[in-house]
Amino acid sequence: EVQLVESGGGLVQPGGSLRLSCAASGFTFTSSAMSWVRQAPGKGLEWVSSIYSYIGNTYYADSVKGRFTISTDNAKNTLYLQMNSLKSEDTAVYYCAKGPRGDYSSWGQGTQVTVSS
Repeated sequence: EVQLVESGGGLVQPGGSLRLSCAASGFTFTSSAMSWVRQAPGKGLEWVSSIYSYIGNTYYADSVKGRFTISTDNAKNTLYLQMNSLKSEDTAVYYCAKGPRGDYSSWGQGTQVTVSS
């Protein structure tokens, strides 16, 4: 059974940083594309970033490019999202998803990120 468990969300001031983690189990993590997707209050799902760690490729939405970094620790089967220079518009529930952009087969439960002074 695929399991994805996010952690690391919280309240942060504008300009601050957070690192989200997603612990994965139940599948071959090292050969799977992984993504982060978010949902802001009252809005639909927004793709944030994807990583194909087996070929070393990463992709970012324009809204987060240069501020967020996606990475993996394959020894720990863990996906990360380092978020810097956070803005109020980054406030959302962040989900870890198994699969490339737009083709997700499993989701985590989500972690809340609130950017506010």
